Amino acid sequence: MSEGNFKKCLDLVLKAEGGWVNHKDDPGGETNLGVTKRVWEEYVGHPVTTMKNLTPELVAPLYEQKYWRPCYGEVLPRGLDFVTFSMGVNAGPGRSVKLLQSAIGCVPDGVIGPRTRELISDSNCAAIIAKFSESRRQYYRSLKTFPIFGKGWLNRVDHEETEALQMAKNE
Repeated sequence: MSEGNFKKCLDLVLKAEGGWVNHKDDPGGETNLGVTKRVWEEYVGHPVTTMKNLTPELVAPLYEQKYWRPCYGEVLPRGLDFVTFSMGVNAGPGRSVKLLQSAIGCVPDGVIGPRTRELISDSNCAAIIAKFSESRRQYYRSLKTFPIFGKGWLNRVDHEETEALQMAKNE
């Protein structure tokens, strides 16, 4: 299991998320390091005037609390923890966990309990990563903003699948 993999996974997610953006067609609005202004304000408990001053050190606790733990990063095998976490950041932890559960043939309830863990441990991690990555691609293709952001999303999935398979191989 991957209790110590949060930092590496966060570094990879932050690299994929990039820096400050405020794209007119992005429903998330102003974003920095993958954190939307709304999420940051909710996390810090007050309005903020700019998102440009966020640093990886500032956002790490938010990512651990709001995404890593709800995506069960600490109990998933290496590689699978990364893609589940990254999808959770991009589309919500509940959606990511349900997508993972569907990919392994489990009832998608959003909770990685004993049955889900058993199915994961009885399966080939690389095969789960590949199937989950394909489910991510299908999800992104279904979004109305796919024509605008789709190429980037699919590139991200391709890159992250490769990275995750490497992690799993080195487990």
